[in-house]
Amino acid sequence: MKLGKLLENLEYSLFTAAGEEVSDPAAREMLLSREIPSVTNDSRQVEEGSLFFCIRGANRDGHDFAQEVIEKKAAALLVEEIPALPGAARDGGAVLVKTKDTRLAMAFVSAAFYGHPAREMKVIGVTGTKGKTTTTYMIRDMLEAAGIPTGLIGTIEMTYKDVRRASGNTTPESLALQKDFREMADAGIRAVVMEVSSQALMLHRTQGFTFDIGVFTNLTPDHIGQNEHKDFAEYLAMKRRLFTQCREGVFNGDDPHLSEILEGHTCSVHTFGLKAGDDLYAQDLKLVRLPGALGIDFSLHGKIAEKAGIDPASRWEASLPGAFNVYNAMCAVEVCALLGAKPDAMKQALSACRVKGRIEIVPVSDAYTLLIDYAHNAVSLESVLKTLREYEPGRIVTVFGCGGNRDRNRRFEMGEVSGRLSDLTIITSDNPRFEEPLDIMADIRTGMEKTDGAYVEIADRKEAIRYAMENALPGDIVVLAGKGHEDYQEIRGVKHPMDERKLIREILAEGSARGTADE
Repeated sequence: MKLGKLLENLEYSLFTAAGEEVSDPAAREMLLSREIPSVTNDSRQVEEGSLFFCIRGANRDGHDFAQEVIEKKAAALLVEEIPALPGAARDGGAVLVKTKDTRLAMAFVSAAFYGHPAREMKVIGVTGTKGKTTTTYMIRDMLEAAGIPTGLIGTIEMTYKDVRRASGNTTPESLALQKDFREMADAGIRAVVMEVSSQALMLHRTQGFTFDIGVFTNLTPDHIGQNEHKDFAEYLAMKRRLFTQCREGVFNGDDPHLSEILEGHTCSVHTFGLKAGDDLYAQDLKLVRLPGALGIDFSLHGKIAEKAGIDPASRWEASLPGAFNVYNAMCAVEVCALLGAKPDAMKQALSACRVKGRIEIVPVSDAYTLLIDYAHNAVSLESVLKTLREYEPGRIVTVFGCGGNRDRNRRFEMGEVSGRLSDLTIITSDNPRFEEPLDIMADIRTGMEKTDGAYVEIADRKEAIRYAMENALPGDIVVLAGKGHEDYQEIRGVKHPMDERKLIREILAEGSARGTADE
């Protein structure tokens, strides 16, 4: 594709590698007519004729690689400032495209390079503090059940049809995102649902295209601190950006921050919630508890329900526990109804939906319930434990640790939450990174000791899980918190394989814990 075509949605100036601005129309036309075979922000991937994005990151500045990529015969560099280059590079023939924000520019250029694939599919973006992952899976499953081939991009994975790749970020960098879109569109995918993080919105990863539907799940303080957001106001403002980048918006009508999220929105507004004023609302919520399983069912009402042909007398069941999963389910139903899905398909998909590491029930026994959840901060852990308490278990037994090289306050807070809301806490290791596991556990203990909660400390996570399973009583709910979908443990810069599902199978095979086979 010609350079000029890639840049057509940008404001920019052209410079030679020697730092001289190119203003002559004929000279500009010649430079913009260059064919660009590849685009990248990784200097190792530059080939002859490439366009290289000079991106300023947390640890590296792409401008520092300008000489290297010019020596590799890159045809163009997208820059925020003109780099000082030695003589050979100054004469290298590369053109420097100067723009105000190279991250923003990369999003538009990437979309153009891959032929604007988002225009060939329905794209749904889900943002919020909690519920993004579960909601995206519900939407994906409902659309698939409705006969709409759907891709998913999020915290756990990028997946469509039989393709599945683990994710590095909740929302990929714009260049990778557009490549994924093109791959999906070429494979016949007709819809994509994706998690949209506040970091992604701040770093313009989702620019360069328009979402068909943007979704707001909820908002609580999170991701505030070093290398994240400076305060809650900035966090909220980043979430709000999505609703200037979509055609239709689906919003949690019960969230206290809704009016702030709606400031400056440019999309149409549809709401869901538990009150009759919402466009879709749930009533008559009932907890469902079966041997080794938890869920919730409800009825749906409102103008979206009427338009979609949903019978107000019918019951909808989510195989995931808690009222917050009713919100996730309503959100998914509203999105899919707007896209034309029928009630029977949506209902069937909802009852079968399972999400790895999100209150994921692992069937091991009819006597007690064992589940895995990603709760890795105080807010999410408290939400999970309060939800489980509603099912009136014999006891709640919580196994968790905290990540190393992260805010120590998280450890104190999680210890205090588990001490208040669990009958027994088993303090263990999570991802210690470059800290000593016992030091992290001691911080958790400090929080625990502010409560009357019982606890034990077992540093080896497998042994901690074994202890929980060996000592589970009939009616107990055992929660393995913090790891969720992760299948590794990070120790001193190395990710060692560790999947809690595999650990559970090993423990059962070793015969040291009571499982289904023993009932």
